Amino acid sequence: MKRADNRTRFLGAGLLLFFGPFWLYQYARDHGVHEMRNQDKQTDLSQPGEQADASARHEKATFAAGCFWGVEAAFRQVGGVVSAQVGYTGGHTENPTYKQVCTDRTGHAEAVEVTYDPSKLRYEQLLKVFWSIHDPTTPNRQGPDVGSQYRSAIFYHNERQKIAAEASKENLRRSGRFAKPIVTEITPASTFYRAEEYHQRYYEKHRIRSCHVPFK
Repeated sequence: MKRADNRTRFLGAGLLLFFGPFWLYQYARDHGVHEMRNQDKQTDLSQPGEQADASARHEKATFAAGCFWGVEAAFRQVGGVVSAQVGYTGGHTENPTYKQVCTDRTGHAEAVEVTYDPSKLRYEQLLKVFWSIHDPTTPNRQGPDVGSQYRSAIFYHNERQKIAAEASKENLRRSGRFAKPIVTEITPASTFYRAEEYHQRYYEKHRIRSCHVPFK
């Protein structure tokens, strides 16, 4: 199917923006996420050695759940998340551009790479957020955005993440929460290509709260 053009995309975001504060409040209430924090901009007074030790303890998690602007914004609100960046992964084209990914020919998904502190946040909690911010039953589509770059996917970084992801998917299937089959891919993480700078922290730059609707 042909990808929805940018005008459709922004129209959909605009309509959802009107109701955004309510959805954000409801999501925060139900999932215990914190207010939007600019973790990357916080002043760190620790010594270089301490910073290196802390970074060594951090882990990565990578998810694709439609337009990466909203996915990044959702994960940045979770306590224990150190940083998040949007990019492209899961395809065959090296160093792809946004324009190339939008052709639906690179094989890449719009994705978010999350860096988190496992002493404060469990991977299973990130999975819970992931399932809550998109519809995992629509193949290669989220809302008005159509194409394989908008597919639902979990890219695991180790065997532990793989086991947790598969278990959470199976538990969700058994719960009967969705009438349609869950089509989320669970595949090994591959090279993550950071997206162009204007895509990073897009919602914060444009003062958009959220257009991702929690699916319960």
